[in-house]
Amino acid sequence: MQYSGRKYKFHKNTRRVDVRGVAIGGGSQVTLQSMLSVSTTDVEAALRQIRELSVTGCDIVRIALPDKAAVEAFSEIRAQTSMPLVADIHFDHRLAILAAEADADKLRINPGNIGSEAKVREVATAAKERKIPIRIGVNAGSLPKDLADGPLSAKKMLDAASREIEILLNAKFEDIVVSLKAHSPALTVEANRLFAERFDFPLHLGVTEAGLPREGSIRSAIGIGTLLLEGIGDTIRVSLTGNPVEEVIVGKQILMACGLRKSGIELVSCPTCGRCRVDVATITEAISNRLPEIDKHIVVAVMGCEVNGPGEAKAADVGIAGGDGFFLLFKEGKPLGKIREDEAVERLLGEVNRVLVRSN
Repeated sequence: MQYSGRKYKFHKNTRRVDVRGVAIGGGSQVTLQSMLSVSTTDVEAALRQIRELSVTGCDIVRIALPDKAAVEAFSEIRAQTSMPLVADIHFDHRLAILAAEADADKLRINPGNIGSEAKVREVATAAKERKIPIRIGVNAGSLPKDLADGPLSAKKMLDAASREIEILLNAKFEDIVVSLKAHSPALTVEANRLFAERFDFPLHLGVTEAGLPREGSIRSAIGIGTLLLEGIGDTIRVSLTGNPVEEVIVGKQILMACGLRKSGIELVSCPTCGRCRVDVATITEAISNRLPEIDKHIVVAVMGCEVNGPGEAKAADVGIAGGDGFFLLFKEGKPLGKIREDEAVERLLGEVNRVLVRSN
């Protein structure tokens, strides 16, 4: 392939923490996270969704633990999967301690509702004994009471994170990950920039309550992508309303667009215009639906006319550039000849499979 991805410049002082063998920070690959949408007490449904997320490419899964029944179910889930699991705790610090005892791989606490300094120190002690990290999850919509009044601001979010960090450090606990999330991409970006200037703890990026997949993907790409391209961020979660598998798919696309994840098939296609004399949209959709999930990174291009088509098709591992009712087929920069429009899907997929077979 002739494309070269952008070199990612990690935040030079980012620390590293490990979540059941998956590294966050310290120059490691940016990881993908998601959160179960099914009830934690439905163990079979939870395990099924974890498997779906794993197959899609999720690295770490977060699970809500609102009560003791959920913690008991979490223990059953933990025993039946090797996926790194994060226990998501709000309001009751005792649930965080129970989750640590149930072999959670990381704890997520919200400084806006987890309680007093003494309670946070108890959680830190439990996590330290079991050598599991804690994520301080700051959300603009649930700041501590004294910060919640008045307009939201990046500084208030930073202050909430700073206080919790100080409590954990005073408790001699340093395996810390931090997130500062808001519905507004601009506010999210500003808060994370401020944090990155001041601290060296790894950052978990996300735009919270981003919405349905279409608008949520856009908000997430703007917020998360902006920070990643500035070298800020070590793990991401795209928050979408609906099936969490879609979060991982969008997250992978954001990482690939930023040049940070080189696995899977990157599909390049043109928007079409009045010069196009082939049905690019239908052909691209048919190809997209049949492209395999792979660990290797290859680029596939479907282009509609002679302006950018030949250049993009040549630069891809496999590509087609449209003419009037036909395509030119390219593989690894070399033209293979002219093909009919009605055979474009099968011919291109055939060449993709040959590339994959040869690279194995």
